[in-house]
This record gives sequence, structure tokens and C-alpha cells, in this order.
Amino acid sequence: MDRLPQPFRAMILEPVLQLRGEGSQHDLRSNRSPEARLEEAVGLSAAINLNIVHSGIVRISNPKPATLFGEGKVAEFAGIVASEDLDLVVIDHPLSPVQQRNLERRLKTKVIDRTGLILEIFGDRARTKEGRLQVDLAHLSWQKSRLVRSWTHLERQRGGAGFMGGPGETQIEADRRQIQDRIIALQKQLQGVRRTRDLHRKKRKKIPQPVVALVGYTNAGKSTLFNRLTEADVFAKDLLFATLDPTLRKVSLPHGREVIVSDTVGFISDLPTHLVAAFRATLEEVLEADLILHVRDISHADTDAQAEDVKKTLRDLGVDAITGAPVVEVWNKIDCLDPAYRQKLLEDAGEEGPIALSALTGEGVDSLLTRIDAFMAQHDDILSLKIPVAEGALLAKVYQMAEVLERTDAEDYVIAEVRVSDKQRGPFRETFGAYIVD
Repeated sequence: MDRLPQPFRAMILEPVLQLRGEGSQHDLRSNRSPEARLEEAVGLSAAINLNIVHSGIVRISNPKPATLFGEGKVAEFAGIVASEDLDLVVIDHPLSPVQQRNLERRLKTKVIDRTGLILEIFGDRARTKEGRLQVDLAHLSWQKSRLVRSWTHLERQRGGAGFMGGPGETQIEADRRQIQDRIIALQKQLQGVRRTRDLHRKKRKKIPQPVVALVGYTNAGKSTLFNRLTEADVFAKDLLFATLDPTLRKVSLPHGREVIVSDTVGFISDLPTHLVAAFRATLEEVLEADLILHVRDISHADTDAQAEDVKKTLRDLGVDAITGAPVVEVWNKIDCLDPAYRQKLLEDAGEEGPIALSALTGEGVDSLLTRIDAFMAQHDDILSLKIPVAEGALLAKVYQMAEVLERTDAEDYVIAEVRVSDKQRGPFRETFGAYIVD
């Protein structure tokens, strides 16, 4: 049996860019603590099974255009790389092509920034044809902007995306024109995938089930909640970006109505715009949703900052309070909270506020289903029908297209009070218009 390759030995660095002023220093990315950002970068690296040998926060008061870090720090990192025999250095911050090239030369190992790390995770997670196409497109778009004469020491890369080993394409030596040709080819393939997805979406619009989309910061527990709601077996693990390809399943609500629930890729802070653009086809499930559930890991120390990042990404996609579907917050992982704080959250949420639950234990999930049911019922029509007893097939169709709230059987007629969903209103009135009683 062949031995599995050993994980890459890596160092994770969290730069903290500061400006001096009036006796103090101000972090330019102060929406969350450097410690929390480093923890997230370590989590991202763990998602692709890197062996993290060293990690640390590096404070920078005077960023260098050539290397980002000062000469002393670069020399220090080079010593760590050599002594620990590291294969990779991850800089959790955007690097210019020149900075990446110079750092690789000075450290004598591969260097990637936050975008490169996220691309590698996406490449590892993509399972469907669409997901793989989107990863390749995002990677080439990123790579096109980084064409500098520097990568002579890089040997091979895997299938167009990624830096880790295995046979694949030789390192791209072509110029921008060749990369652009490949981008155009990928875009054409993706257009075909999008047409297929559009056809599926149009078919779904013809059936009565509304769509509920789960969104949230990566690792907030969306897939665990999806599995709890749908009794599915979607990959759910305590990893960042455990889900990449969208999954849809039907769910029955308390009053018998069915909805389609969509699990989507997790969001993250500082997600590059070209990555959002490449995955727009996947995220279109969110744009087409009737209701969006924003799943938050309420136990996370940075839950508020994570929520703001999700809202920003939704705005970038065109989802806002005016043009997009309504958004309901779901406070997940309450089982991880201190009992007193957990009780306070439950009291603060109230009947119309966020839904507090644990997707892992199931606590609060019934309340979420009830809220979804109540939301979907807001736009329903309540109609009375009078159908001849002899029209048995027509009566059966009533049950297929609507929820029967009350039924009275007379000698010649069946009187039924029914609830008709917003999506089914037109077809239902077209079919039963002659039998509707004012």
C-alpha cells in the first residue's frame, strides 16, 4: 500500500498594520482582534490539513513595498523556515505580486497570501463540475494579475488550482493572453452550467414550494442545521469551508407545507471580489430565495464582526432590505453558551426576533420551522370552494395544490376552506376559478 503524502509544514503569520498617532498605535483592521484573525487563519490552514509548525502576530508600523515586513523580520522568518524545514508560509494579508516574489526569494519557500489560501481550500472542497470550473476561473483570474518573472523555482501545480503536490499541469509559463484564453473557455463552460441551473430554477418556479436559503459565516453550522432540517447527510464538520457546492432538499413544515432548503458556501471576511464573482452562479440560489436564514455562531467571540461580513457580502450580491428576500437571523450553537447567558439570549430574542437554537442537539429547531411556516403563510390566500361530489379527481387536485383548512361534506357538494400559497395563486385560480365561493 502506498504511503500517504505528509502534510505540508507551514508557518502562519498575521500582520497587524498600524499607524502611529498621538502616542498610540491604531490597527488598520480593527473590526476584530489580531488574535481572532490569527485563530481564523489557523483554522483556514487546518481545513486543508497543513501541519502548522509556527504561527504568530507580526506588528508593522511601516509596511515595506518590496516585502511588507522589515529587513529584520524577514531575516527572522528565513531562519525559522530553514531551521524548521518549512514547505509553506501563509501571510494572512493581501500581498502584491512583487511582495510575494521577493518573500519567496528571501525565505526560499512557497509563500501565499489570504486569497491564495482560500483558493486552495475551494479547490480542495469543490466536488461538482460547476464548483471545479468556478475554482479554476477564480484561480486564473487571480493568477493573471500576478504575472511577474519570479516563479522559476515552482515545479508543478495541481490541475490549474492549488499549490500542493501531485501530478498536474506544469507551472503556468504562458503570458496573459494564454491565461485569458483559458479564462474565456472556462467562462463559456460556466455559461452552459448556468443555463442548466436556470432551467432547473424555472422548473422549481412552476411548483408551489418556496425556497429558503441558508447563509452565514464559514463554520457557523449551516450544514449541520441543513442536515437537522432535511434529515440529509451533507458533509458537516468543524472546518472552515466544509461546504462549497450548493445542496437543495425538501422540508415539511408544521402545517404540512413543503419548502426547498438550500445550503450554500460560507462567507468570510476580506473575500476577494473576483472570488465572489466566480461563485456568483452558486450564490444565485440566495438571490432567488423567498426567505434567507442568516446562521450565526452565537458562541464565537467575533460573532458580531462575522455577521457584518456576511451582511456586506449579501449587499455585494445585491441582497438588501429593499430588493432582496427577507432575512431572519438564526443564533446557532446555544449549547456552547454559559447557561445564564443562554437564557438571556432566549429572552432577548422574543417572538419576532432572532431564532436561538442548537443545530447539533435540535433545541429550538421546532421554533425555527414554526417561524418559517408563519412567514410563508403571510402571503397566502384563504379561499372557499364548492366542488361537486362527482368531481373526485378535481377534489384530489385541491389537496395537491393547497392546504385544506376545513372541509364539510354535503349530499351533492364538498365545501372546503383552503390556504393557497403565493407561488400557487395563479395556477390555482386558473384551475378552480369557477368553484371559488365569494
